[in-house]
Amino acid sequence: MADMDYALLRAQLAGLAEADRHWVPLLSNAAALIYHAMLDLNWAGFYLMRGDRLTLGPFQGRVACVHIPVGRGVCGTAVRDDATQRVPDVHAFPGHIACDSASRSEIVIPLHQYGRVIGVMDIDSPLPDRFSREDQEGLEAFAHALEELLEF
Repeated sequence: MADMDYALLRAQLAGLAEADRHWVPLLSNAAALIYHAMLDLNWAGFYLMRGDRLTLGPFQGRVACVHIPVGRGVCGTAVRDDATQRVPDVHAFPGHIACDSASRSEIVIPLHQYGRVIGVMDIDSPLPDRFSREDQEGLEAFAHALEELLEF
């Protein structure tokens, strides 16, 4: 969305990190920050690598899938390819995992630590084609800021 202030969102994230940079509180607050700052979302949160699959992490929204294999669905594809997935219509995405049938579009951004993918930031919308190129760039910058702040 053209009116989203991603620089402000990153500044708010940095402020939240001053209280505690441990991954549990920081990812929890980051999910809440995104969920309430952006319009037309039905899910915002994180999946973290545990073994050879993604496992549900902190989020805001409806009940979600607990495990996602690497290479499966939008989140697993983002990990496998180590690349942002911006999907205008999740129903047209091969192998889409329908955790919430209300989701129509999705953006998933890989998160890195120690030179490897450690998880993803996943954001869903009930609107088709909700996420613009500007949203992708702003959310990727947010994810990079988060990577710098996170402590495991």
